[in-house]
Amino acid sequence: MLDSSTKRRIDTARDILVGKVPDPKSQVEQITIALIYKFMDDIDAESEELGGTRTFFADAFARYGWAKLVRAGLGGHETLNLYAEAITTMPENPGIPPLFRDIFKNAFLPYRDPETLRTFLKVIDEFTYDHSERLGDAFEYLLSVLGAQGDAGQFRTPRHVIDFIVAVLDPQKDESVLDPACGTAGFLVSSYKHIRAANTDADGHSTLTPDDRGRLAANFRGYDISPDMVRLSLVNLYLHGFTAPHVFEYDTLTSEDRWHERADVILANPPFMSPKGGIRPHGRFSVKSKRSEVLFVDYMAEHLTPAGRAGIIVPEGIIFQSQKAHKQLRKLLVEDFLVAVVSLPAGVFQPYSGVKTSILLLDKALAKRTDRIGFFKVEHDGYDLGAQRRPIERNDLPRVEAEIGEYLRRVRAGETVADFAPTLGQVVAKERVAADGDYNLSGERYREVRTRSARWPLVKLQDVCKAILSGGTPSTKNETYWKGEIPWITSADIVDIKTANPRRYITEAAIKESATNLIEKGNVIVVTRVGLGKLFRNAFDVCISQDSQGLIVKDGVSADYLVWVLKDKVEGFKTVSQGSTIQGVTKKQLANIRIPLPPLEVQRAIVAEIESYQKIGDGAQAVIDNYRPHIPVDPDWPMVEVGNVIADLKAGFASGKSSVDRQGIPHVRPMNVTENGRFSWKGMKWIGTEEYQGKEQYELLPGDVLFNNTNSKELVGKTCMIDEYIRGGFSNHMTRIRVEKERCHAGFLAVILHAAWHRGEFVDRANKWVGQAGINTKSLRSFRIPLPPLATQQAIVAEIEAERALVDSNLELIRRFEKKIQAAIARVWGDEKMSE
Repeated sequence: MLDSSTKRRIDTARDILVGKVPDPKSQVEQITIALIYKFMDDIDAESEELGGTRTFFADAFARYGWAKLVRAGLGGHETLNLYAEAITTMPENPGIPPLFRDIFKNAFLPYRDPETLRTFLKVIDEFTYDHSERLGDAFEYLLSVLGAQGDAGQFRTPRHVIDFIVAVLDPQKDESVLDPACGTAGFLVSSYKHIRAANTDADGHSTLTPDDRGRLAANFRGYDISPDMVRLSLVNLYLHGFTAPHVFEYDTLTSEDRWHERADVILANPPFMSPKGGIRPHGRFSVKSKRSEVLFVDYMAEHLTPAGRAGIIVPEGIIFQSQKAHKQLRKLLVEDFLVAVVSLPAGVFQPYSGVKTSILLLDKALAKRTDRIGFFKVEHDGYDLGAQRRPIERNDLPRVEAEIGEYLRRVRAGETVADFAPTLGQVVAKERVAADGDYNLSGERYREVRTRSARWPLVKLQDVCKAILSGGTPSTKNETYWKGEIPWITSADIVDIKTANPRRYITEAAIKESATNLIEKGNVIVVTRVGLGKLFRNAFDVCISQDSQGLIVKDGVSADYLVWVLKDKVEGFKTVSQGSTIQGVTKKQLANIRIPLPPLEVQRAIVAEIESYQKIGDGAQAVIDNYRPHIPVDPDWPMVEVGNVIADLKAGFASGKSSVDRQGIPHVRPMNVTENGRFSWKGMKWIGTEEYQGKEQYELLPGDVLFNNTNSKELVGKTCMIDEYIRGGFSNHMTRIRVEKERCHAGFLAVILHAAWHRGEFVDRANKWVGQAGINTKSLRSFRIPLPPLATQQAIVAEIEAERALVDSNLELIRRFEKKIQAAIARVWGDEKMSE
């Protein structure tokens, strides 16, 4: 995640360059080259610290090392000449990967002012990262800055629009992904992040195997006609984990070299402008045209695999222009490819263009299974439509995403879509689109007047409440206030809309003599300050703090309905919140929120639908939370001491002060072992690289077993197996076990030990120490476990991994039913503006 100091450094570097390098794209190139230069030197320095050798700046290129470049006493002109020579000769450096040589290809210093360079390098010198993830954050911010410049629209697409298209197309880990006009590779990076997030278990741990990662690296491709854009794409992908990204300098419209390549998922925001005289394409396109936007859409449609999908941002000309090529293209799309059109607001590409655009969603398989096309309209994308694009509350993208998802699900399942009535769109028969031969793709042309929203009027929140009661905190100096039986909660006590865990209880006197109020059961609590946006449908009488308001609902209004309809609304609270230190919304703002109010029986039906989805999601979460691998022990298996299967045993080390922003070295603690025996990065502690020096022997390798040797007594014995390389250490509360691989499978030992912990078998063996309990090395070695033949162990572990894969699939079930809930709430709101 981008930190403020990184943002500040990039802004400072741009400010330094702007006087000598006014072009924003050139600024980005200069900062990119310098960051990569410094990054390579950091990797070399780290290698030396760990006892290795330099590779990037070695032999004849050692003279260009960063330390030599910024050393004290080096004159200004000497620095300028050395740096200029270094970046121009770097493509000849045999010690750097081909990717880096490509990045430095044609690099040069566009100014000759020594003081500007020295000041610039001083800022770059402040960047010190030992892994690419942090630098990737900096680079993404740099590209976003580029997107805010006036002439950058040709290669910068708003990040939230990219993420929306990727979420709708839902690329999978085994699919090929292509952007034939990739710019800075924004679509490719977003697709990679989407796949990575979709393949994460309940503990936030990646489930992608090495083979999966290998396929991902091979499956992602990008083309761009500009060598500058190719360079930026290579950097962006490299910094997001692609060691050898496949981005090629290639003219998609005039070259035939890659015409045979197909992809499962194609995404692009192709150039809207054609050069004077038009494009001169080769003759393999189905549609004959000289317009770049026509040719790009044709190219993407024709290069899908049989089950391929595409998302394309197009200008309005594609939607309705009457030229022969445009109509021919639309006919091709409607008949064979198009499943949906999403109309975007005219200001999405502000400040550099007010052009009106739409998104074409293609699905080669689904288009043949339906005689309908979905038309959706986004009026607000979460930002105003002025030049500054400031955040606003209204954002139609999540609702449109949910409704498109439901529409495509119905088509995929063979269900009828003729009666599907999205709140922000409509479904139109293909024959109606084709009726006049224009194949016009403007949804407004087919819009029918609907009155659903008129039946459910928008009413102010204050009109559905008998009262809105504020909260308060009784004086902590008066102990008698805090020895009662009435629960008093803050936002921290609210778990979800139906769960709160009160930690403090007050007396009736506290209610009478303080600002708090008693909210009787069956009403709604809204957090309007600290914890802004949390909701609680209270099933018991409760008092509230000053950070909350209690909604006392009128007869004829379902409190459950109110919670769900407000859940969609309060997401926007933060954009209208006020306050210098504590952000919040006022009681008046809350009271004036407008919500749709159908009849009570309709409210109850809506709640029943939503809660049926919620129960499925809760059930899936319960499967994840409660799964415990089990090994049925055969009494004929021999019992052996753990010490007989150990090749190496090592205790961890205590760490100093941790880092809160993921800088430094990971230091694994007992909390990183989950209740079901999995390793989790959640809550990881990070220590400084200097503290790790000399402790390289604590690194964790795939197949290492971590045993919790010291903790509160009931937690001693938690165990997991590490399945990835972790350059870091582990706590002195843990023991690392490496097994004799000829006798024992590490996964088997981890499950056996963790199951023993669940059964409480380590409690009696634990020695009671000051404030803690522990298992010493001797006791661990002497602990007896069943040990079947190695082949049996391997089969058992394989079965457990298969079970875990099924359990993890519940994450997708949860995501799907969350989208159903979103779609149900979206139907409630209808087409009306959600205004205060």
